[in-house]
Amino acid sequence: MIKMIMDTTEIQTINPFSRLEVVYGILWTLVPIFGLVLGIIIGVLVIVWLEREISAGIQQRIGPEYAGPLGILQALADGVKLLFKENLLPSRGDARLFSIGPSIAVISILLSYSIIPFGDHLILSDLTIGVFLWIAISSVAPIGLLMSGYGSNNKYSFLGGLRATAQSISYEIPLTLCVLSISLLSNSPSTIDIVEAQSKYGFWGWNLWRQPIGFIIFLCSSLAECERLPFDLPEAEEELVAGYQTEYSGIKFGLFYIASYLNLLVSSLFVTVLYLGGWNLSIAYGFIPKLFDINKAGKVFGTIIGILITLAKTYLFLFIPIATRWTLPRLRMDQLLSLGWKFLLPISLGNLLLTTSFQLLSL
Repeated sequence: MIKMIMDTTEIQTINPFSRLEVVYGILWTLVPIFGLVLGIIIGVLVIVWLEREISAGIQQRIGPEYAGPLGILQALADGVKLLFKENLLPSRGDARLFSIGPSIAVISILLSYSIIPFGDHLILSDLTIGVFLWIAISSVAPIGLLMSGYGSNNKYSFLGGLRATAQSISYEIPLTLCVLSISLLSNSPSTIDIVEAQSKYGFWGWNLWRQPIGFIIFLCSSLAECERLPFDLPEAEEELVAGYQTEYSGIKFGLFYIASYLNLLVSSLFVTVLYLGGWNLSIAYGFIPKLFDINKAGKVFGTIIGILITLAKTYLFLFIPIATRWTLPRLRMDQLLSLGWKFLLPISLGNLLLTTSFQLLSL
């Protein structure tokens, strides 16, 4: 009897510690996720500020300058304004589809960040299917846009949703074929393996030099996927008022605004990972911690440098989609579909066949 009492007291003393371990495990899982989300939000704010400043420079005018130093807080001020605006619902629209659409668009893009390596094995989930998960997830976003257009009960919104879906289907196939070519070169679809395969030969090992045709096709397709000029037909102001977001206001309109910049950032990050060597730099910087006798912090230093290199390449590449917005005119819908199906698709198929042939010959 005494032994049984002792056993029960032991179980009671063990239980609180096991609960603490469970709570600690949950918190330790959530910390990287919230850290990544916070970094993404800051990254989007920087992109909005950069776009406004670069656009102002191209058009020879003054950009944002009053909200914060150099106007850096202007995007935050716009977000707060949208947060407090009235949320309107179309009287004859489908309220459920109207409300779910923006959320699907944002969540599907946010999930793509989980497979992007920001440094040496600094990744939320290193999956073997890697880049193909991104392609699968990104194809969900147009469904949200179509739901928004249909749920608005507005002909302009519905046409915008249909255009977004047609455009996404047209340009996703060449994009997938380019990614498949990169996977063949790296012998793996994992994003970590793709970056490490490029690091073997330094600067000249980047897939930009090994796959120049694929890089151009990937650039055009990613611009079309992000609905940036000259591929912004789903929200063409002159034709469709504002496309699928015509009836939206308040925070739901803000979600579409965030989704477009999230998509732009994730596309630039994937260009960095797939074609620009990821976190690797052709200049050796590993000697710096040894020089200052900080060997213990060498790994942390390398991780920080890797993150900075990835972000520097990403934001330098972002200059291209921002500059093309004020450089190239908008295509017609038939021209857009012809470019995707008649030019980019055959060229990307040829590029894939060439890559496969070279890989087979090198065996």
